[in-house]
Amino acid sequence: MMFGLTSLGIIHTAISLVAVFAGAISLIKLKEVTWNNSLGKTYVIATILTCLTGFGIFQHGGFGKPHVLGIITLAVLGLVYLAQKANQPLGKYSPYIEKVAYSLTFFFHLVPGVTETTTRLPLEHPWASSPDDPLVAQLVGICLVLFLVGVTFQIIALRKKLSQ
Repeated sequence: MMFGLTSLGIIHTAISLVAVFAGAISLIKLKEVTWNNSLGKTYVIATILTCLTGFGIFQHGGFGKPHVLGIITLAVLGLVYLAQKANQPLGKYSPYIEKVAYSLTFFFHLVPGVTETTTRLPLEHPWASSPDDPLVAQLVGICLVLFLVGVTFQIIALRKKLSQ
């Protein structure tokens, strides 16, 4: 086992890294994640696969918080799908829902990413002793602030674009 990961864990981690890199590049370069380009499609497909492969991982004793996060992530992606429908069942808020929801799923990737990285690395003496370590909470809190700032800028930019 590499880094204490099962074979499924290695596959899950590799797919999640594809999603995180595609999402990060999209957010940095394009200021959004959207289904309308290859980066966005890669992000969405890898995110779905990350959730699905995560359901088979029970390293921490059965169904738990990571599995719930996977279900919530898939539900949020379902909301994005509704927001993107041509008939806009979510009304005038559809473009806003799409932007916020995609960014929220990216934040959702960061939570287990931070948790797993800090509790596994460096190999001999991980930065965090457990998922409940205050360091993990602090780093997730920083990610939350970055998410909120990023979403605020996305909403402002979208509002300007839609008012033209």
